Amino acid sequence: MVTSVRIRKGVQALVGTYDGNLKLLERCFQVSAHLGEETLEIEGEEANVRRAQRLVEEYSELVEKGTRFESAEIEGYLRIMSQDPDATLKGLAEAGRPRTFGKKSITPKSLNQRSYVDAIERHDMVFGIGPSGTGKTYLAVAMAVDALLTKEVSRIILARPAVEAGERLGFLPGTLQEKINPYLRPLYDALYDVLDPDRVERYLEKGIIEIAPIAFMRGRTLNDAFVILDEAQNTTSEQMKMFLTRLGFNSKAVVTGDVTQIDLPNGRRSGLIEAVDVVAKVPGISFVYFNERDVVRHNLVQRIIRAYEEYDQMRAAKSNDEQK
Repeated sequence: MVTSVRIRKGVQALVGTYDGNLKLLERCFQVSAHLGEETLEIEGEEANVRRAQRLVEEYSELVEKGTRFESAEIEGYLRIMSQDPDATLKGLAEAGRPRTFGKKSITPKSLNQRSYVDAIERHDMVFGIGPSGTGKTYLAVAMAVDALLTKEVSRIILARPAVEAGERLGFLPGTLQEKINPYLRPLYDALYDVLDPDRVERYLEKGIIEIAPIAFMRGRTLNDAFVILDEAQNTTSEQMKMFLTRLGFNSKAVVTGDVTQIDLPNGRRSGLIEAVDVVAKVPGISFVYFNERDVVRHNLVQRIIRAYEEYDQMRAAKSNDEQK
């Protein structure tokens, strides 16, 4: 099916720099799109063409009414609509406008990211599980900062297991904090991206924000806090149980991890994998699963993750055949 959409005000912005969004529209809806002087021609299966046409027409209508879209927003909405056939640009624009977290305005860039943010708002404990680059940690830190600035909580606690990723770092010089800082660097990076550096330093000095290895959580009760456990796939069963039972009154906990990147010694079961089995049906706990389509890094990262998944599946199938 081929259909032509007459170009109206603002459609050129939808196309994007060097036709970037137009190419994304083609990938998301599995259509071919050709921009003329006065029309945008869309070709493909009828259902896909209709959805792409609806997006372009809704975009033009919203722009004419004064809505302004950033390029990153358009990309995020295209990703969501490609995953959810019932999603409309108008509905996403009304429900998913950028949210301000500290110094940063952030828009969820996929359906799972939206579900993740919504789950954190509605539940006191959320597990975000999936590959790296899907925004699990970044969005959790942004939500924690928002909760702190709006006085929903009085402090933020960020924890990570201090496990080496397949390499031996050897003796590290310096104080205890200096020794463990390399393991916690990604959490600092997210904080500094969302908050002004001076404010981060001030909050760290006053203990309003605390970043520490998970071992430092033992024996504590965490009241009035937003607690994040990052890289949870590298916790042991004992560490995960200890963390999950630290939650106090008026607190939220977000647990993030990627079960395909476990760096524990052989024979040790990941506390995250066990937690999925143990607490999946506990009321009040939400699980959000990410996949390669949620990756917000370079497009190659999505393809690399998919290639590894296919490779692992092939190896597992080969192993099963050999055992038979």
